[in-house]
Amino acid sequence: MTDSRDTLFSALVRAMRRFGRRTPGQWEDMKPGTYGYGDLVKMALALGRLVSKISDEGEHVGILMPNMAATVCLLIGASANRRVPCMLNYTAGAEGMLNACHTARVRTVVTSRAFIEKANLGDEVAQLRDVRLVCLEDLRAEFGLADKLWLMAWALWFPCRAVPAGDPEAPAVVLFTSGSEGKPKGVVLSHRALLANVEQVLASLSFGPDDKVLNSLPIFHSFGLTAGVLIPMVCGARLFLYTSPLHYKVIPELVREKRCTVLFSTATFLNQYARHAGKADFASLTFVAAGAEKLAEPVRRLWRERFGIDVIEGYGTTEAAPVLSFNTPADNRRGSVGRLLPGIESRLLAVPGIAVGGELHVRGRNLMSGYYRYERPGVLEPPRSEVGPGWYNTGDVMDVDPDGFLSVVGRLRRFAKVAGEMVSLEVVEDIARAASAEAMHAATSVADLGRGEAIVLYTTDSDLTREQLAAAAQGLGYPEIAVPRRIQVVDSLPLLGSGKVDYVRLHSMGTQAA
Repeated sequence: MTDSRDTLFSALVRAMRRFGRRTPGQWEDMKPGTYGYGDLVKMALALGRLVSKISDEGEHVGILMPNMAATVCLLIGASANRRVPCMLNYTAGAEGMLNACHTARVRTVVTSRAFIEKANLGDEVAQLRDVRLVCLEDLRAEFGLADKLWLMAWALWFPCRAVPAGDPEAPAVVLFTSGSEGKPKGVVLSHRALLANVEQVLASLSFGPDDKVLNSLPIFHSFGLTAGVLIPMVCGARLFLYTSPLHYKVIPELVREKRCTVLFSTATFLNQYARHAGKADFASLTFVAAGAEKLAEPVRRLWRERFGIDVIEGYGTTEAAPVLSFNTPADNRRGSVGRLLPGIESRLLAVPGIAVGGELHVRGRNLMSGYYRYERPGVLEPPRSEVGPGWYNTGDVMDVDPDGFLSVVGRLRRFAKVAGEMVSLEVVEDIARAASAEAMHAATSVADLGRGEAIVLYTTDSDLTREQLAAAAQGLGYPEIAVPRRIQVVDSLPLLGSGKVDYVRLHSMGTQAA
């Protein structure tokens, strides 16, 4: 479906030539009307030309936009014109966006006045110092008669000649980590990495023009970008882009109304959708995939019992563009995250104090070009791990069974050392879910003079007791040391824009309360 020489723009053009220029209803968003492949190519050409008027070749340009077709075309058009789009996380607050701009040396940010108003981002945007904000509403006035003639008489007919020659190794986008280790890092993903990951996924899954994907996951995260946008674009599946995954009642209604067949999401969001949906809302779905966080057994069971749908669990990381492994409908091993995708090499390195599995290191064509770090803004740091150059250390402890299925033991940074024993905080959360399936739970650790560290469980279940947790741990075969000593009841857990629990904020809450 793609060529190893493709860029995102040439892959879009290739899809248009394969599936047709006039494909009404190919893409939809919250604006009236729909887009065909021809419309998407036209929009990418026009927006790319406009961005070229306000930036230099090779410049890193921030994009502060919602999940809309125009946002995707802005990203593709900018990269086609040798600009590097940097997707800003508008849920990260002013400091998070400022840190991202500093890390990637972003001087110009393209946004929309209407979006800033609707998303109530005025205060945050006002704090973006030393950054020039350009609104699309104003930029469109720069598209003059000569530009229109170029577009209509030349670019639309010879799109790949109308932009500079593409380089698959050039940066296609910069995405930013959540900053769980301090300042956020800029993950530089090439055209090659993104499209290689698309092909790796499509080698195992059969999607096509008969499918319709609903994507509410933010495009500023790799799961939302690759799974929710680029895979449908390449394979001809129709796509509905929605602006927020947090609208738990609206999304099930949209799935029913739009007759969507594919839903990519996170376990946290899937749990909420299932609890707000009627039985008929998900009748059209044939494939539901969960990533970005562990799929809890109660969520899996809820979808199976209420809707007859087996949720497919996968695993990935932004640095791998992002998918590394997943189960398939024909081979779905419960509790695992599936087998590694074709073309990915792996090594498991032993971790002192952890008896099962090892730290996962990977290498493949879908791997990032490298990091930008806050301390060295704009300087590319190529991937390297203990295995060698070109390898990436995921930081996740994984186990692999004889059939090649991976299971997540835990994030290495999410282990607590309690009385000399390494305890996975994900195991603690498993225990909590077994004791209280309806509530949401998250565990962190704080310093403890007597035991080294103490585990704190945050829960929305006001009736949960330590005795219930101890009984659940015994039933699951987990040691008593994994039962948290402190239980903190909260109205809701803090979440990142991707749907993951915000463990940085959670840890800060635990430290302040200690």
